[in-house]
Amino acid sequence: DYLVHPKVQHTIIHLKKQILENTLFGMGNPLLDISAVVDKDFLDKFGLKPNDQILAEDKHKALFDEIVKKSNVEYHAGGSTQNSVKIAQWMIQKPHKVATFFGCIGSDHFGEILKKKAEEAHVDAHYYEQNVVPTGTCAACITGDNRSLVANLAAANCYKKEKHLDLDSNWELAKKARVYYIAGFFLTVSPESILKVAKHASDNNKIFCMNLSAPFISQFFKQPLMEIMPYVDILFGNETEAATFAKELGFETDDIGEIAKKTQTLPKANTKRQRVVVFTQGKDDTVATVGDRATMFPVLDIDQNDIVDTNGAGDAFVGGFLSALVQEQVLEECIRAGHYAANIIIRRVGCTFPEKPDFH
Repeated sequence: DYLVHPKVQHTIIHLKKQILENTLFGMGNPLLDISAVVDKDFLDKFGLKPNDQILAEDKHKALFDEIVKKSNVEYHAGGSTQNSVKIAQWMIQKPHKVATFFGCIGSDHFGEILKKKAEEAHVDAHYYEQNVVPTGTCAACITGDNRSLVANLAAANCYKKEKHLDLDSNWELAKKARVYYIAGFFLTVSPESILKVAKHASDNNKIFCMNLSAPFISQFFKQPLMEIMPYVDILFGNETEAATFAKELGFETDDIGEIAKKTQTLPKANTKRQRVVVFTQGKDDTVATVGDRATMFPVLDIDQNDIVDTNGAGDAFVGGFLSALVQEQVLEECIRAGHYAANIIIRRVGCTFPEKPDFH
């Protein structure tokens, strides 16, 4: 940096200072990811497919006890929204605690690990802790290049607006943010919490972002989703989620660009900001609404052999996007940052990343 002219250097330092602590707010289902390499017998014992994502049933209870005894077990702070804010923080690097995160955990050993992991990721996590239901977990059973995910939401399902979000100290922290992000998964837990945050953002001309998260959200939680939609400034989703959403809303088109445009024009509370819709399509171009048009943004090239695990790519894209958004970058730059983060994540197991990003 000393090669830069002093006046320019001052401006660079000044720009970096612009991002304040707690500028980005996330709320969702905090899960402790427990990953270990297992064998086929382990999968068969619990009736798991090698590459799948399911919610835990009673027959999977013992799986969680067994996987932690594996010699190579790894713990990572997980859950969709928490992954995204963690990646946004990683992309930004400094200051720490740019991202705030709210969610519910249990007062237990796994809860302690989750707190420690969030701290290591420099995320300012303020969990609602209760001792009735244990901390939510997601077991990642790895065989070769495959991983079978078994999620047990548990405590994550117990978030209570009046017990946490409404508390003065917590709400003050939430109000500090300029950008808000909540994954659609949280609609199954506390739609009233989402509404409070979304209305605050809308009333104060801040940016509220949401994710369609999974086809079942549009199918079975359409009412709460559409209650939030007027407050959504930026909507994320992938091609499958977009198609399901279009079907549920009777858009009568399977053209992803058209779906994005129709979604953009849904009723909106804060008319000062035109809604932006961003749909990723795996290795195909990302589609985003720019003005009244749908524009394609190509993803970064990657050799098939370098792809280790595509799970978490969507969360990573959002995290990268948010990191540029809180720095008030233009849409194209936000998407570029999203593509970079996703490209890094798919080269690694789980939603993990190297020490520092190499993004300019």
